[in-house]
Amino acid sequence: MTPKTPCELLAPAGSLEKLKIAIHYGADAVYLGGEKYSLRAHATNFNETEILSGVHYAHKHKVKVYVTVNIMAHNRDLRSLPGYLLFLRDAEVDGLIISDPGIFRTARQITPDIPIHLSTQANITNFESARFWIEQGAKRLNLARELSYSELCEVREKIDAEIEVFVHGALCISYSGRCMLSNYLTGRNANQGDCAHPCRYSYRLEEAKRPDQFFPVEEDQRGTYIFNSKDLCLINRLPALVKAGVDSVKIEGRMKGIYYAGGMVRIYRAALDAINEARQGNRGDNIELDACFMEEINKLGSRGYTENFFSTHPDSDEMRYEGPKVEQIYIPAATVNHTGRECRVTARHVIRPGDMLEYMGQKLTNIPFEVTSIINSEGNTLTQANPKMEITMQTRPAIDWTQHAIIRKIQPGNIA
Repeated sequence: MTPKTPCELLAPAGSLEKLKIAIHYGADAVYLGGEKYSLRAHATNFNETEILSGVHYAHKHKVKVYVTVNIMAHNRDLRSLPGYLLFLRDAEVDGLIISDPGIFRTARQITPDIPIHLSTQANITNFESARFWIEQGAKRLNLARELSYSELCEVREKIDAEIEVFVHGALCISYSGRCMLSNYLTGRNANQGDCAHPCRYSYRLEEAKRPDQFFPVEEDQRGTYIFNSKDLCLINRLPALVKAGVDSVKIEGRMKGIYYAGGMVRIYRAALDAINEARQGNRGDNIELDACFMEEINKLGSRGYTENFFSTHPDSDEMRYEGPKVEQIYIPAATVNHTGRECRVTARHVIRPGDMLEYMGQKLTNIPFEVTSIINSEGNTLTQANPKMEITMQTRPAIDWTQHAIIRKIQPGNIA
């Protein structure tokens, strides 16, 4: 199970369906969380049966599976940990993502043959810290998101271990994701996987002697999103990261939907393939990616984008004060259930005959088509398919469909 390029593409798998979609679009590895010990407690997550199924499916497609065991553990969390680690060993997972030293030590004792990948929550910001964790037995280090590119390169030069870097996804207003704001405001502990995401809330100012009189921090009656960071996007920095010898580039987003999971993997897969092709063609190290990659990213929805600490210290321009998200033009219309010429799908939004949709093929191949008729599982012709319905569509033109692919459409109200 070696990567398709010198740099592994590591994708989020928030559910078994997302795992299969990520693999379809070209992930070299996926990471997922079980029902315990994961920092995304409100993702769908995997029960033990689903972990076994996911590992089997991934290995069948020559893709690795890493499991998050990355909470900051309390004493009570350690009681069932050995049994869970033994289960993951028997499931033949390819790595454990850990940040807590106690969980790390237990894993080294209980399951010494499973590689440990140190989570970004461990805050590795220098090469001596990296050396410490390597001495403890870490095989891979996910470096802190607070590092610049030059700092990353220096760490790479001074250590002999795999380096993993986040290249896309949500950013916390915290230090390497270790935040207590959720705990303070809602009682939900972010470091135990129960974050309420208060950094995305709208805030207003209240003067102590004027209770219940709220004042906008800026000129906006909705309040202001003072903690709402733009999303990380390093698509145009991938050539530099590959040149630096990064072993794995990671996409954040286990709680995101199928459209994000499949769409982002598809884009980063195509970008890494383009970089690999350029390097093999002896075009040097000064590779620039075509604008089409960023254009495609902008179709997937976001909070806006920032390169975070990559080349400079982020400032207020890296925040999104005017609202939680940028308007999303495209939405998922359906997922394909069958490989072949017959278009059998599960609807994700309302679909009607006459709709113009777009098939998201691999390698950034987008095929527009028209829905000419819709037939349900009983063979009846429909005037409308609703979400979750299993349907067969007749299309113009006919297309060779692939299972687990995504079909999208322009969101109503955005059609010119």
